[in-house]
Amino acid sequence: MQKIAIVTDSTCDLENEQLEQYGISVLPLKIIYTDREFTDRVDITPEEVYRNLEKEVPKTSLPSPSDAFKLFEHLKNSGFTHVLCIHISGGLSGTIQMVRNAAAEFKGIVIKVLDSKSLSMGLGFPVLEAAKEVSKGSSFDEVVNKAEEVIDQVQTFFVVGTLEYLKRGGRIGYVSASLGEILQVKPIISINDEGKYYTHEKTRGRKKSLNRMLEIIRQAAEGRTVKIAVFHGDARQEADFLIAQLKAFDNVEEIVTGQIGPVMVVHTGPGLVGVVIF
Repeated sequence: MQKIAIVTDSTCDLENEQLEQYGISVLPLKIIYTDREFTDRVDITPEEVYRNLEKEVPKTSLPSPSDAFKLFEHLKNSGFTHVLCIHISGGLSGTIQMVRNAAAEFKGIVIKVLDSKSLSMGLGFPVLEAAKEVSKGSSFDEVVNKAEEVIDQVQTFFVVGTLEYLKRGGRIGYVSASLGEILQVKPIISINDEGKYYTHEKTRGRKKSLNRMLEIIRQAAEGRTVKIAVFHGDARQEADFLIAQLKAFDNVEEIVTGQIGPVMVVHTGPGLVGVVIF
């Protein structure tokens, strides 16, 4: 008998209720200030990060190898025989490489590690669908195949208030961050096959960027049934605007929404609005 566990990290932006409902385990990243350290989504909120940004922009770090080992040991002792780990893009974080290294050394259970090539609900959707597959009693191979299918079907698009935080954190990828800001050019950012950010399209001004993002989603969803996540970083009104427009699409099965977690706040700053389509 296979007993299958699903593991992800704290950048997945799934609600705690969903994590608990499907028994999904989470490896939290860390947020580090000069004089203190916090565990992502455990003892710090996005609002607390925003409030402190003018005083200090913190650093972030991955879970430690010992965190991964402790989790694997707990799952093994709980009777799990197979573990599927799905994590934030390796092009944006070293988390997945750390988990791969830990998994290669850990003995006694089968561990498979997948790169979501995304983050937020671009990670959350494959994690959730894999967990649903486990709940159906599917085999480990079927669960892995489902997760891989969803990873291939997910697209992520977002705009930020300023590119300063992506630059500061070294996560700018292939997004140009020079003359555009002066000219109020707002890139619509997506994630490429390397799992890195790139400029999908450029628009002039914030409102145009949101409207253009809606059109991109409309085109991507054409001819198929989709689930959509609208996520934001201290930009609730603009997220609500997108949701209102998306509700008019006749092929949207579900819309979920929420605020991005604290680690992502550090790297994007206030004003992020994004859409994940699955």
